[in-house]
Amino acid sequence: MLHSQTNSKTSFDLLRVPIIGSLLKQRHARTLLQIPVFIISAAMILHGFFGPQLAPMNLATTFTWVHFRGALVLVLLFAGNFFCLACPFMLVRNLVRKFVRPVRNWPRALRNKWLSISLFVTMLFVYEWLDLWASPWWTAWLIVTYFASALVIDSIFKHATFCKYVCPIGQFNFVAATASPLEVTVRDTSVCNSCTTKDCIRGVRETAAPLVVIQRGCELALFQPRKTGNLDCTFCLDCVQACPHDNVGIMSRVPAAELTVDPVRSGIGFLSKRKDLAALTIVFTFGALLNAFGMVSPVYALEQWLSKTFGIHYELPLLAFIFALFLILEPLILLDIAAWLTRVWGGSRKPKLSIAIRYSYSLAPLGFGIWLAHFGFHFFTGFYTFIPVVQTAIPFLGAPRWGVPGLAPNVVQLFEFGFILLGLLGSLLVSYGIATAEEIRPVRVFIIWAALSFIIAAGAFWLMLQPMEMRAVALGSS
Repeated sequence: MLHSQTNSKTSFDLLRVPIIGSLLKQRHARTLLQIPVFIISAAMILHGFFGPQLAPMNLATTFTWVHFRGALVLVLLFAGNFFCLACPFMLVRNLVRKFVRPVRNWPRALRNKWLSISLFVTMLFVYEWLDLWASPWWTAWLIVTYFASALVIDSIFKHATFCKYVCPIGQFNFVAATASPLEVTVRDTSVCNSCTTKDCIRGVRETAAPLVVIQRGCELALFQPRKTGNLDCTFCLDCVQACPHDNVGIMSRVPAAELTVDPVRSGIGFLSKRKDLAALTIVFTFGALLNAFGMVSPVYALEQWLSKTFGIHYELPLLAFIFALFLILEPLILLDIAAWLTRVWGGSRKPKLSIAIRYSYSLAPLGFGIWLAHFGFHFFTGFYTFIPVVQTAIPFLGAPRWGVPGLAPNVVQLFEFGFILLGLLGSLLVSYGIATAEEIRPVRVFIIWAALSFIIAAGAFWLMLQPMEMRAVALGSS
């Protein structure tokens, strides 16, 4: 039996806000959001292939690497995973599924995050190796590959296989959304206790023809009454449409609080037993540092030193070495030391691996803060670059106004520091919450993991103080 809990009177509910709530509750609300994003994506692909191949003059590169990434993290910070809600890849997938019904289940061995983690790392690697930020052609191919992958995988396999197990952007959003202030959740679990149909997970079917689905339930296997947090939730709102009791809302909550508790989560299980989700969080956090490191001058000094030391004169192996150093060796050493100290000084009796898994989730807010600082830098300094680029793509809008400035870098740097501090505060609160709930000597354990967060934050501050490349930013801009 589920515990009775009422959120409707104590929490803000976006679906009860006039106009916005009414629009989001419409059955075709997601499609209406996806259509304009699809049109923009199509324009980016066409301009990437056939437009000017200078990155600051092309929609594909400026929209992808300046505006999309910046808007993505800011929406995640202030609201939630609304970019997955408006995902254009799912628009095409849903259209094709009207004619092609998938019949296969995703292989059991792949029902985890390991494939998506490898794809996430691959994207980070290819971004640096092929200089995607400087290549409209390659960026257009990346977008096409996303559309094709979602279409092929979800035409063969049932449910939201691509979103849950494959999509690297989706995995990024899932981890980042743990720090978001909104969550799709039930308003009153006592209503769910008395519900006999469970439409939020099963969907709504015609009584005369049970195979005919009127409204699908959650395709990510998240049973709303037992759902905790934003992990694996795409904000698709299918559960909202399916619930016969109007008992699902987009509710306010304490950001990152979901990481301090470890209940059995529908569709996920125990976080403390999910090595793959812990690894995803680690890659998310240290990948934020690595991605920023790839844009400052010390990375070139490191590549030159590695080239001279090992006699390697090709970028591919040098880049692979740097990725292995910062995405594998560095987190392994730091987490191993922290877990060892947790046992020796903190008095924990759990195995080191279990400790590392449990506390790795405390790094998610800090990792998100670093991504915010990095993507925010490009977004704010290059915000107005869309004006001349759109004028280039649509000639009748007039001559392109190159050199339109964004915010000054020294002003943006204040935002960068603020985002990192915000992420650091979140990580400290999460590690403290875990320690006080699960440890014999919580203060000592908190000090250990707080020290790790401070070390990572110090690295992030150092990176943001370095001159950063103005990638894909308009010609002549500041």
